Amino acid sequence: MKPTTTTPFPIHIKAFPRYPSASDGDHTLALRQLDPSGDAPLLQEWFDMDYARFWSMQNLSLGDVRGAYQKLCDSPHANAWMGLHRQRPAFLVECYDPARDQVGEHYAAQPGDLGMHLFIGPPTERLHGFSREVFALVMRFMFDGLNAQRIVVEPDIHNTRIHALNRAMGFRYAEPVRFREKTAHLAFCTKDQFDQALLQESIQ
Repeated sequence: MKPTTTTPFPIHIKAFPRYPSASDGDHTLALRQLDPSGDAPLLQEWFDMDYARFWSMQNLSLGDVRGAYQKLCDSPHANAWMGLHRQRPAFLVECYDPARDQVGEHYAAQPGDLGMHLFIGPPTERLHGFSREVFALVMRFMFDGLNAQRIVVEPDIHNTRIHALNRAMGFRYAEPVRFREKTAHLAFCTKDQFDQALLQESIQ
């Protein structure tokens, strides 16, 4: 039998309606609680783009998108945030309890594990390193804000761009596993691994 979390999940996942990065004027990245009704039109627009195929939500109606995120935000086991860049929506973050999700069928979930999905919206301008900065902000939020002990991701094996970013952030990859809708890699990252990856990057 797989172990499950020993405390109610999420520990602090509903406690951060807004989480800013270090202030740097107009370039500040921040997270705010997702508004399923207000944000659904933009999310539907993002998800219909070709590069969003790995998100598995293409061709959904506005009502379907709104309903899916209302259900997610109402869940005691998950939450979602809209990421802001220059105070405008730029990325989406979902966090969830792996023991209560399909991913928990493929590994032994440990107390303190926290699953993550990250979707970066289409850029309005090209900014070098933007995806990396967004990813790092989300990781810091999960470790420092949500008290994650280990972050779990399950990207599609064909999503090569996210694999490179995951590895740059310190994720360690396991063998591919077959989900109901995809074949995915399981990958795991502790705070020590994340900190070490950032340190190594800074001295290169």
